[in-house]
Amino acid sequence: MTVIDTIALILVTIGALNWGSIGIFGIDAIGTLFGGQLSMISRLIYTLVALAGVWTISILFKNKVPADTRVEGRK
Repeated sequence: MTVIDTIALILVTIGALNWGSIGIFGIDAIGTLFGGQLSMISRLIYTLVALAGVWTISILFKNKVPADTRVEGRK
């Protein structure tokens, strides 16, 4: 896994935890910590999390080995 993959996964995890706090507690943690949902810092973080989410889609398709090319005896 590359460094950018790791950073993207960390950002997606932050986004997931933020959505969880909104769903469970009704609190936007990013907005609360960085001056509201419309502050420039919050919007930047939201944008980075969204871009990381798009990037992680590519992780789903990396290092996939087709079934017919596997080495015998290995699973």
